[in-house]
Amino acid sequence: MLRGLASTLRPANALVSPTAVDPGKRRASAKRYGAYLRGVTPEEPIPSLLVLGGTELGGISPDAASRLLGQTKVIALLAYLAVAARGRYVRRDRLVGLLWPELDQTHARAALRKVVHTIRATLGDTVLLTRGDEELALSAENMSCDAVQFALNADAGHLLDALELYRGDLLEGFHLAECGEYMMWLDAERSAIQERAAAAAVALSRKLEVDEQYTMAGAWARRAIRFSWSNERVLRQALSMLDRLGDRAGALRLFEDFSKRLRRELDAEPSAETLAVVAKLRA
Repeated sequence: MLRGLASTLRPANALVSPTAVDPGKRRASAKRYGAYLRGVTPEEPIPSLLVLGGTELGGISPDAASRLLGQTKVIALLAYLAVAARGRYVRRDRLVGLLWPELDQTHARAALRKVVHTIRATLGDTVLLTRGDEELALSAENMSCDAVQFALNADAGHLLDALELYRGDLLEGFHLAECGEYMMWLDAERSAIQERAAAAAVALSRKLEVDEQYTMAGAWARRAIRFSWSNERVLRQALSMLDRLGDRAGALRLFEDFSKRLRRELDAEPSAETLAVVAKLRA
């Protein structure tokens, strides 16, 4: 997990805190996604779809962005093609089943064509690719996505770059009441990205601990549990690190906050394994 971390971290005096990320940098990092895949620097900015911690569209006029953001099926389609498909083609039958399950095939396909037309009219003809009459894909060369760039950075071991992009849940606050299968996909993807962000924060905190940057190591350990608050494995890792850093009181406060939230939101108690870790802290 720690392979390649040394090349990902800035010098000690240049490390950013877990809460001090420049939104402009987030947009710039997301725009690099298409170029990252091709290994080149884009000559001109491309539209960017930002779906972590809310929903934004960059690289286009504010008026055009507002028009698209006001159409939930447009955002749902772009997010699915970007995050789930990752450049692969998806059959139209699959898309209409996800987004218009209440309509028959004729009306559902007409609705999909309308959404596709809206996207192309606003973002350009090259953003959506077609293969034959039945398949669609999002062009990585012509539209970037912060969630995809987050995954690419994490895969490459660029943990700080990945975590700078993670500003919250995937499509935070977004909901399609009538689209049960789409929401099942979205919930699963949200959880997966949360866990990945938590794992990256734990790995980064360990590297900082090795580098004797203890304040930052503790900050990222706490941040890890906020990314995936109900994951007790991450909690135990954070507790153990805070204990090693000499912040046993902070570790116990973190556990108490976790326990209260677990009871309040899930009506559950911490596991025996977590309680054993806490018992050692208290001893």
